[in-house]
Amino acid sequence: MSELVQEKVAQAIQILQEKGVDLWLTFVRETMLTPDPILPLIFGEGDLTWHSALLLSRTGERIAIVGHYEAEAVQRLGSYTEVIPYHQGISEVLRERIAALDPHRIAINTSLNDPLADGLTHGMYRQLLDILADTPYATRLTSSEEIIHALVGRKTVGELARIRAAIEVTEEIFIETFNFLCPGQSEQEIARFMQQRAAARNLELAWSATNCPAVNAGPDSPVGHSGPTELCIQRGQILHIDFGVRKAGFCSDLQRVVYFLAEGETQPPPEVRHGFEVVVEAIQKAARAMKPGVLGYEVDAIARSTVTQAGYPEYMYGTGHQLGRRAHDGGGILAPLWERYGDSPKKPLEIGQVYTLEPGLMLPGRGYIGLEEDVVVTAEGAEFLSRPQTELICL
Repeated sequence: MSELVQEKVAQAIQILQEKGVDLWLTFVRETMLTPDPILPLIFGEGDLTWHSALLLSRTGERIAIVGHYEAEAVQRLGSYTEVIPYHQGISEVLRERIAALDPHRIAINTSLNDPLADGLTHGMYRQLLDILADTPYATRLTSSEEIIHALVGRKTVGELARIRAAIEVTEEIFIETFNFLCPGQSEQEIARFMQQRAAARNLELAWSATNCPAVNAGPDSPVGHSGPTELCIQRGQILHIDFGVRKAGFCSDLQRVVYFLAEGETQPPPEVRHGFEVVVEAIQKAARAMKPGVLGYEVDAIARSTVTQAGYPEYMYGTGHQLGRRAHDGGGILAPLWERYGDSPKKPLEIGQVYTLEPGLMLPGRGYIGLEEDVVVTAEGAEFLSRPQTELICL
């Protein structure tokens, strides 16, 4: 993982140059209790106990100011060319290093829109202002949102390889699950099977075990993050599963659907086939629209209108989110311009970003049809990282 940190630190400096930001300051303490969500990218999985400052400048300086007991461990990371230990307090050395760099724009981790860019606690922000009091730098602070948005979103070669590996093993578990399924099984029974298959591979789940996987058996199952219930799947109903794993620190996030043929049926009824085809079409149209520079809400509108123009109700969530170290990886989102999404749907797509595509619709009396694929944005457009489900699985 240290190689990935070195990749991301080098990438961060390139982004600072691109954005015209002189210095990016990540200021933390007791990260075991209050971790800044950006630390895994630029520091790794270790913790920092005392007040610590990670400084990256657009002229290439990589400075870590940390408590003296942690200096040796930070030095071994190889990501920071200057590691400065302190004993009694960080204020003096931090002021000195900032003054030596003399930045005109200092990005700090505060944001109204992106939780990944909002890791600086209010208390630490006040302490930073105290440290910079009586200097010109207190008035030069700005949000690091645009830096973190780019850094998190633009996956390196090493990051993409890990995401692909997580997706591949998730698809394997889905295949094993399809072979396991039969009518009468409960949502909880299906969820336990999938969790056991992940555990047998020593994999973590991509989100909380209470609803990873989410399993929806038929039309009476609550869709969303409520977790599997004792409800059992019956013939003539749709089974929907939302599942992901974390492998080597990176996540997958896929949704699949299965139809259980009713007695006497040899194929799904027309309304089930049509609903499935509409969701597939919405995903494919959205993927074709995903090119660098396109805005997130524009992609969402294409998928959303495909569903509504086919006569189905609008799904009340965004079409897709970024994927990476977390199932929801912050930054831009493929979503409508609703209040709850802030400015995130207005972010342009960038090369290297990985998104989910997950439109859906409910069929009364049958169940929920929700598919989810993972794609990466390239110079030519979206490339599927998952193997899209384009045929309805019937059991």
